[in-house]
Amino acid sequence: MFDDRNHAGQVLAERLAGHNLKKPYILAVPRGGIAVASPIAAKLQAKMGILIAKKIGHPLNPEVAIGAIMPDGSLVHDNQYVSGIGVKQDSFDQLVAAARKVFEQRVKVYEDRIVKNHEIKGQDIIVVDDGVATGYTMQAAVKWLQKWNPVSITVAVPVAPNDVTNRLRQEKITVICVDERDVFKSVGSYYKDFREMTDQEAVEYHRLAPNGIVRL
Repeated sequence: MFDDRNHAGQVLAERLAGHNLKKPYILAVPRGGIAVASPIAAKLQAKMGILIAKKIGHPLNPEVAIGAIMPDGSLVHDNQYVSGIGVKQDSFDQLVAAARKVFEQRVKVYEDRIVKNHEIKGQDIIVVDDGVATGYTMQAAVKWLQKWNPVSITVAVPVAPNDVTNRLRQEKITVICVDERDVFKSVGSYYKDFREMTDQEAVEYHRLAPNGIVRL
């Protein structure tokens, strides 16, 4: 169990330091991923940016993603999965609309610090979040990043289910996860302190890290 997101980032930083990436460029998924990414950026002396992707939460458990808004605003989801868990189309449409609203708000929060997306080309990208449950948000981020021809993509998270990390590895990327679980509860259950972060707190974390925010 991790004390908090900063502690999780410190543990991940030690793992990543052994990979000797030549041009590490860290992209954190807000909001919690920024707190995890901050000590990683410090350890690797790497530029740190923000990748804006928004999960679409399950109506009964918002922490569990049933889809995601990609960095360009497009939607990624599995129709069969959504219908299989009993979410009707009109309810799903409402969830998507709410997610888009949050997505657009976050773009406004970070837009004055955006870095041009062509800077991703030729970099060793490290995508960081505070954990994954269903993996939709991370999968959306990876698929989008692959279009911009980075040298490599590494997903770095403190905790995740085994089936999700295996699915991500099928995208021909590196996945570094401190705690991979056969039986997974929720991301927050593996932290002593998993309080919700505000966008303002996330901006402050980034201000203390190397400069540069990315929105694709």
